[in-house]
Amino acid sequence: MTGSQRHRRNYTFLTFLVAIGLLSWGAFVTSIDAGLAVPDWPSSFDSYDPFNPWPRWWAITPVLAEHGHRLMGALVGLFTIGLAFWTWRGDSRAWMRRLAFGALALVILQGVLGGLRVIWVSLDLAVIHACVAQLFFALLAAMTLFQTDAWKTPVESALRPDLKRILWAAPIAVYIQIVFGALLRHPGTGIDTTLVALHLGWAFVATSFVAVLFARIRSSLPMNGLAGRLSLTMIGILVFQVALGLFAYFVLLDESGRIQPSNVQVIANSAHMVTGALLFASTVSVCLLAARIRYHAPTR
Repeated sequence: MTGSQRHRRNYTFLTFLVAIGLLSWGAFVTSIDAGLAVPDWPSSFDSYDPFNPWPRWWAITPVLAEHGHRLMGALVGLFTIGLAFWTWRGDSRAWMRRLAFGALALVILQGVLGGLRVIWVSLDLAVIHACVAQLFFALLAAMTLFQTDAWKTPVESALRPDLKRILWAAPIAVYIQIVFGALLRHPGTGIDTTLVALHLGWAFVATSFVAVLFARIRSSLPMNGLAGRLSLTMIGILVFQVALGLFAYFVLLDESGRIQPSNVQVIANSAHMVTGALLFASTVSVCLLAARIRYHAPTR
């Protein structure tokens, strides 16, 4: 790997890290119900000054949350523009160049969805906005993976089981759980008993698929390789996410009837959302690497 390629891979990973910050901020906005604290878009309080749209706006928590989220979104957009053009100039793989501009199109779409959610006061768009964010986040993780030596030099395995179905099923199962979580979190859908049942019930399905994926990866590949290390990270995130989800649920039950959520509830709910994004991104990355395994029959 040349120095330029290494720098571009690091820049892609940096974009991924900045996107974690954006997801965390967005989760905070949702947790404190601040999505409409700034009632207009693309302006903020009829101002196009991004840093001072309202006197002492940073001292008003809901406005700080919502306008800060817009600023973070703009920052991720700028990073993605840089990533798209750097990849176009520096990567010889045509599919990778198209993927980079696909990421740019996705972040633009995400910004428009967020804006329309405000001006149309649409809870449906709020849910879609949350779900698209997860796809963009996973795409950045995949683009980082595609620039590693492990991706460019596929592993050979004589022990590989039939992974084809689980490679599709595990990420889809996790994403369905994310959709249920988005429906449950956004105001207007509230604590709906049907959605709670779906979210809790599907958690067992998603957990089972990820556990099976981990078991098959472990039986097929050395755990000191990138796929093995990523799978260990994935299962660690899964365990933490399950514990965090149960904690967030019990906090929510304990605080039912309160007008404003406590700081504990805000932190738990936000962390649960971000950890779900990390689980989805790690599952996608593990499955992509597993799909690159070159199978050869064992010698006898």
